Amino acid sequence: MKGRNSESTGKMMAMLVVSICALWVSHLGPEAAAHTIHYTVESKGMTIRVFYAAEDPANYAQYEVFGPGDTEPYQIGRTDRRGCLSLLPDRPGDWKVKVLGESAHGFHGITIDFKVNQAMELEGFSKPLVATHTRLITGLSLIIGLFGIYAWWKSRKRSENLGDQEHGKGGQPG
Repeated sequence: MKGRNSESTGKMMAMLVVSICALWVSHLGPEAAAHTIHYTVESKGMTIRVFYAAEDPANYAQYEVFGPGDTEPYQIGRTDRRGCLSLLPDRPGDWKVKVLGESAHGFHGITIDFKVNQAMELEGFSKPLVATHTRLITGLSLIIGLFGIYAWWKSRKRSENLGDQEHGKGGQPG
């Protein structure tokens, strides 16, 4: 009888140890999973490319993203080597990206405004006036510059003629 009782006690002890281990492992689930990095790759989000000129990206430029009503940045980072930054908006509304780029000409900053719709898709974005009308502004600048040179040349020639008349070299008999 003593052998059966000892055998029964041993089985009970083994079941108790297995039960305690099972309970312990079930409670460790989230902590044990914390030592593994999980990921998914999705085709969501938006990419913004920042550049100084078509072939001159603002690579590794610092940026901050602000969502609608945010006072603290939603996202911060640096653009990649192509001047791109990607983000995944979490709510519709007006978003801002502040970029601080550094080039051979010094620091350049820009704020990019864009709107996200209810489907979390890009609805539109704004460009600075200079970027949307570069050719017009360049053309007007050339015209004004050429007119300025012409006016300066005419006024110089007129002052030379006045100076000649004062000194009696104007071609009229004196």
